[in-house]
Amino acid sequence: MNNAEKEYPAQSGSTFVKGAFVGALVGAAAALLFAPKPGREMRSDLADKMSKAADKSKDMCSTVTDKASTLYSSVSEKAGSLVKTLGDSASSVMSSVKEASTGVAEEVKKGASDVMDAEADMAKNVKDKASEGAEDVKDTSKDAAKDVNNKAQSAVAH
Repeated sequence: MNNAEKEYPAQSGSTFVKGAFVGALVGAAAALLFAPKPGREMRSDLADKMSKAADKSKDMCSTVTDKASTLYSSVSEKAGSLVKTLGDSASSVMSSVKEASTGVAEEVKKGASDVMDAEADMAKNVKDKASEGAEDVKDTSKDAAKDVNNKAQSAVAH
């Protein structure tokens, strides 16, 4: 006999069964108290949060687009006043600046549109993953509840 066996002698079978039964009851109570929200409610909460995140992303993209338009207007105005002060010799510079500012504004608008599309795709992907995760949690919770119930019934039967 080793030291561990001497320090912790084996308990009788009835004591073990009683302990297992009490442990199963405590485990079942803990599972009920700490179980996550039901699957439908969890999915609904996740979908709401993803919808809010998508809305915020769209708002941010709209703000970027507005600021880009404001920047475009500002650049166009400043370019116009520069042309007036320089006169005829600056008319070629004016055309170049307007073309460049138009190209930049179009690129910024296109970039903002691309960001909005990417945000929408990302939000959809996150929403899909969250739904999958919620389904997994639901299935795992059901399996755990069945296991606890089966163990409790088995302990009661013995």
